[in-house]
Amino acid sequence: MRPGLCSVTLRALGVETVAHVAAEAGLEAIEWGGDVHVPPGDLAAADAARAAGDAAGLAVASYSSYFRAGDDSPADFAAVRETAERLGAPRIRIWAGSAGSAGASPERRAAVADAVRRAAETAHGMEVALEYHKGTLTDDPRSTLALLEAVARPSVRAYWQPPEGMPDGLALDGLRRLLPHVGALHVFSWWPGTERRPLAERAALWRAALDLAGDVDALLEFVPGDDPAVVAREAATLRELGG
Repeated sequence: MRPGLCSVTLRALGVETVAHVAAEAGLEAIEWGGDVHVPPGDLAAADAARAAGDAAGLAVASYSSYFRAGDDSPADFAAVRETAERLGAPRIRIWAGSAGSAGASPERRAAVADAVRRAAETAHGMEVALEYHKGTLTDDPRSTLALLEAVARPSVRAYWQPPEGMPDGLALDGLRRLLPHVGALHVFSWWPGTERRPLAERAALWRAALDLAGDVDALLEFVPGDDPAVVAREAATLRELGG
């Protein structure tokens, strides 16, 4: 496991501060977000984020884009790819459309799969990974596996995170089904619903998830109160659970 931080954890802070907080917490990598810190096409922002990470001794885990396959124009992916390359990212996170799998038509599934495939084919060797999230075609294991099979590209993988409100056992069953396609975990402790709690309060879930996932990036995505002061505590818990 490589412990890291999603820059969206600290959206209100600049890239140098984000990198400093991550390094001081003993984390090893950063997933830079395309919403605030490194917007797609903003190469100056990509340079600044990469420099901040380098100065802090942190690797770039991935570029967290908000490109929605099947909804956004394929041409929009060019700016995403260029920005990820400028960051030196090995992986680009994208979204599997903007509608859930329940009731999705065959035509809709085919359109999303085609867009993901095109992204992978134009990613210049970078991995493309699908956000595991409600409101997309990767909202459950069955649909995620079906999409990966339809895309049929080894460079396309999946993220995993515990679905909101789902008991530990069911969440872990989903992770087991997705292995070995999972390349990164978004790590947070929400319970019930979206109430943010210390990671230690879902220690059993995360100890089991990290053990199952093995050699992946485990990226802190949210912390209570979006508070940079608790990142070191949460990072210590993550390392202990993954040890």
